[in-house]
Amino acid sequence: MNSPNSTLPLNAMFVRPQFFYISGLYNLPNAKYYYIFLCFVYVVTIIGNSFILFIIYMERSLHTPKYVVVCNLAIVDVCSSTAIIPKIIDTFLFDSQFIRYEACLANMCFLLFFSNMQSLILVVLAYDRFVAICFPLRYHAIITNTSIVVILAVMWAIAALVAITATLLFTRLSFCRSIVINSYYCDYGPAINLACNDISPSFIMGIFGTTIFFVAPVAVIALSYVCIIFALLKIATQEGRLKAMQTCTSHLILVAIFYLPICASYISTLSSTIHPNARIINTSLACVIPPMLNPIIYSLKTEEIMSSIKKIYRKGNKLNSHAIE
Repeated sequence: MNSPNSTLPLNAMFVRPQFFYISGLYNLPNAKYYYIFLCFVYVVTIIGNSFILFIIYMERSLHTPKYVVVCNLAIVDVCSSTAIIPKIIDTFLFDSQFIRYEACLANMCFLLFFSNMQSLILVVLAYDRFVAICFPLRYHAIITNTSIVVILAVMWAIAALVAITATLLFTRLSFCRSIVINSYYCDYGPAINLACNDISPSFIMGIFGTTIFFVAPVAVIALSYVCIIFALLKIATQEGRLKAMQTCTSHLILVAIFYLPICASYISTLSSTIHPNARIINTSLACVIPPMLNPIIYSLKTEEIMSSIKKIYRKGNKLNSHAIE
């Protein structure tokens, strides 16, 4: 006699697996060297962002709204890298590709949260540059520490709400066929596609998240720079225009290294001709390289940071010379 459940369609049974299996790079020779490279990236990321936080903390002249935002970016960069790289090392260098369901949810939630925050912080930095160049006389009235803290608090709340909602929707999914996630972590998109019940709510949340954390920020940043260009054209001298534009250089580089790899990742996802290994390498680099480069860019391209580094270095030398005497 047949079991009553045997006549039910697959989506009538709810299956929550104990584990998922993270496939990672498939049949790639010397893949371990790539994961060792990610170790190096993680160390540089932690040192670089910690250095930026230290410089901003030590130098009182940097206790301004712009650098409140930069501090938040450095914190998010450290957190996002910590959420992904150590887990990649544990998973693939130590052959621990099975991940518990609850750990997968946590990994997914944190990565959604911090990647969303990275995008929103770039929008806040664009807003800062927009006001500084388009409304220079009102800059200090509009951009205050209090207003920036309020904006950032709202951004953190929005990013957290969306990440938690997406994770809760994921818990409604049933996995009765496969538990193999074709990615290098508990990737939301590949994971929901494994479900055998209705994924519409999770799919809609994915589209919503992509829209408000990728499409909308890119549109807002592009619009802010269109306004900035028009404002620059009104400046009488070439020297004045260049000086104003130089204040945007570091932000433009951050925007490029964050959004261009994400664009490439989305394009590679849509293309069936790209090898899964190439897609995973592209996506992982898009995730881990920007947090490593951000502090380097701010150190080399921002005059205030460079001046503060020199000032702290000179102060340290004076203290050493007095100690020797």
